[in-house]
Amino acid sequence: MLFHLLYPLHLQYSFFNVFKYITFRTFGAAITSVVIAMLLGPTYIRFLQKKQMKQSIRDDGPQSHLSKKGTPTMGGGLILICILIPTLLWSDLTNRFVWISLITTMLFGLIGYVDDYKKVVQKNPKGLSGKQKLFWQTLFALAATIVLYYLRETPAVLKFPFFKDWALDLGWLFIPFGAFVIVGASNAVNLTDGLDGLAVGPTITTALTFLVLSYCAGHVKIAEYLQIPHIPGAGELGIFLAAVASSCLGFLWFNTYPAQVFMGDVGSLALGASLSVAAVITKNEILLALCGGIFVIEALSVMAQVASFKLTGKRVFKMAPIHHHFELKGWAEPKVIVRFWIISFLLALITLSTLKLR
Repeated sequence: MLFHLLYPLHLQYSFFNVFKYITFRTFGAAITSVVIAMLLGPTYIRFLQKKQMKQSIRDDGPQSHLSKKGTPTMGGGLILICILIPTLLWSDLTNRFVWISLITTMLFGLIGYVDDYKKVVQKNPKGLSGKQKLFWQTLFALAATIVLYYLRETPAVLKFPFFKDWALDLGWLFIPFGAFVIVGASNAVNLTDGLDGLAVGPTITTALTFLVLSYCAGHVKIAEYLQIPHIPGAGELGIFLAAVASSCLGFLWFNTYPAQVFMGDVGSLALGASLSVAAVITKNEILLALCGGIFVIEALSVMAQVASFKLTGKRVFKMAPIHHHFELKGWAEPKVIVRFWIISFLLALITLSTLKLR
């Protein structure tokens, strides 16, 4: 919005020429997102408390979690606000990638909202059934990938990092593959959201990493130099991803241990979708699995636990997802959180290093 309102004024006032630059608008979106979170956060938390949007705690989980009972949840609504407003303010709103990413993120947030609402307000402990949740996730993810496929603005290929010439032409299989990536990432972030700030840290590092990847993919000279696919218009995703990372940073002020508010499914499902859509657009689906390795490990730990128990009657971990396993081994919650953050930071560095290893 600001781009369309203020950039045309550069003909009369040269200062407004800065709105042409993605880098300037990226910083603007990031700052706006944090400011909104800090200003709106206390009021939003009081609203959740007033409406009795309180988290229930599993009795079979770590005993240290019982003290969290009654903490407000559905704080992910604040994250969505802090993504939506800065993106609309600072992005080029004629860019289709921005709209696809933003709408997909909000739709996944809507799924999480309905699930949280059923659990917290309607006191239905199951919320949306697994089948219902998967149906709507798949539907929205397919819609996003169908639009991307038929717009032909991003190649329907699977690129392999470390190998500059390796690419698999997916053809129409791009649609189900892209949907699988989006749904998988959304659920993986959701499974990671089990400790105060645990999912937020890796989301920030992953979003910032894909901010760099998106900018590189959208810049024809940089893409040519790095020998990565050039995706015209992908640079604008940097503004959206800056809002994602900064909304998490602002939310972390209230979500850090001990948390004043939890994001709930409304936040975690949306954040996973936001990261994965950027990966699909920029042809970095494999790098998403690397950079978001914490999310992958969390999801795999649940899958291994369920498969092992069904096949052998034995558990692989003391409790899944794996962060609970370490808690039950005696690790303090802050230690689990910070160590997972450190791993996420290292994975982000490895991901960015692949740009020079092709």
